[in-house]
Amino acid sequence: MRPGVKVELDGTPYVVTDFQWVKPGKGGAFMRTKLKNMKTGAIIDRTFRTEEKLPKAEVEDRKVQFLYHDGDVYHFMDTESFDQFTMDEKLLGETSGFLKEEMIISVLSHRGEPIDVVLPTFVELRVAETEPGFRGDTTSGGSKPATLETGAIIQVPLFINVGDLLRVDTRTGAYVERA
Repeated sequence: MRPGVKVELDGTPYVVTDFQWVKPGKGGAFMRTKLKNMKTGAIIDRTFRTEEKLPKAEVEDRKVQFLYHDGDVYHFMDTESFDQFTMDEKLLGETSGFLKEEMIISVLSHRGEPIDVVLPTFVELRVAETEPGFRGDTTSGGSKPATLETGAIIQVPLFINVGDLLRVDTRTGAYVERA
């Protein structure tokens, strides 16, 4: 076991986030692990003996294209089979703010049920709304909120204006640079 390995416990997929090998002076060695539930995001602590075997989680990674969203429902199309399916906004979480129509992303599925989405590390999005910047504000290092074309609100430098194309880090939701 090491971080990033996907295992299955009681029919639920987990990913190992941390582990520690322990060899006490008396008794057998064991491993302390932190496991993240891939469906709910909950983290649990679990201890395993060295002779215990865990099955690998059957997690399928497939490329899909984001088509559009209708309220809280997001519509996707598998790029290989062209099958269309939907995902609820609760499952997407904060990543929904960076989805742009026709964007190709990865969807992780467990036994045919989508459990997580993986966006590209950086996306380029246009600023839809922000306060105007003022001359001389660029040296102060301040920031202001900006609403992107997808509806996400991020903090940007004061010199950014409406219509600017920005590169945004999808892991943190932070402004990186102008594109």
